[in-house]
Amino acid sequence: MDRFTTHHAARHLLVRVLGFAVVLTLCLIMMGAWVRLTDAGLGCPDWPGCYGHLTPTRAADKIAAAVADQGGEHGPVSMGKAWREMLHRYVAVLLGAIVLFVAGYSVWRRRELRQSPLPALVLLGVVILQGLFGKWTVTLLLKPAIVTGHLIGGMLVFSLLLWLWLRQRPPPAWIDPEPVSALRLPAAIALVAVAFQIFLGGWVSTNYAALACTDLPTCQGSWWPQANFADGFHFIRELGRTGDGEFLPMQALTAIHLTHRIGAVIVALAVGWAGWRTWRSAGVRGLGALLLGMLALQWSLGLANVAFSLPLPIAVAHNGGAAVLLGLTVVLNFRAWQASRLV
Repeated sequence: MDRFTTHHAARHLLVRVLGFAVVLTLCLIMMGAWVRLTDAGLGCPDWPGCYGHLTPTRAADKIAAAVADQGGEHGPVSMGKAWREMLHRYVAVLLGAIVLFVAGYSVWRRRELRQSPLPALVLLGVVILQGLFGKWTVTLLLKPAIVTGHLIGGMLVFSLLLWLWLRQRPPPAWIDPEPVSALRLPAAIALVAVAFQIFLGGWVSTNYAALACTDLPTCQGSWWPQANFADGFHFIRELGRTGDGEFLPMQALTAIHLTHRIGAVIVALAVGWAGWRTWRSAGVRGLGALLLGMLALQWSLGLANVAFSLPLPIAVAHNGGAAVLLGLTVVLNFRAWQASRLV
């Protein structure tokens, strides 16, 4: 087998594995939202097993005892919540095994791939850290900073996998790469805006502040309601508590929700600008249309969450939409970077 054929075969395998991993990570992010929004994060209060067992079925007696102690199925523990939590962990283990393979394969076949294995090794490090965040989410009893960090870690893994997948694909045959190269600035601004908004969205979710404002377009009947930003954005604290251990006031939840709304406006401007510029650039018009369409859909899902009091399917879809919007900005940045190397 000649060098070209070996190179093609090595990349072809990596493309397929990475493509599957990207889709799996998106599913895992949405599963994480499903677990969080159904209050199943402590369905198995130990880690990595469930009451010391590999499946909730084997821990049925201990789960039944916990349900009895908490006075019914509506507490943090139930068989359904335990299964949701463990299914999330099973998929995470599968993803970890895939990333381990990608890292090992990238080192082993680095000559055939003609690429540095460093990005794959960085990805492996992020996945290990993400596993630790998953553990701390449970063992530290859903502290908002840890849960938000776990969400951000999932989005980072998704972005790195997508970047690695794009790196294996053949570059587009642009007639003129200069217009695409000129998108580097709007692409970077859009990526930063979406990433920061995902952090804010995670902070809203982990503090259960999604319904702090139940009216639109105002909040609590006012354009600027009473808000406590100091307690709302005090990061090292327990769930539902201030940094001093007092109950978290409603004004703090209002501040968190209000900031996310402001972030949504900034994202609309940044991604809207990047999407419009992309749509007007030859060679990436389709990507621009996808960006603008996904931005509109994500805004619609966010508004629907407030208007319909956070229905579970829409809330989970809103988390998935954030990941897709992030992925599209990653693709745009990759394409702009590719084009800049040809100018």
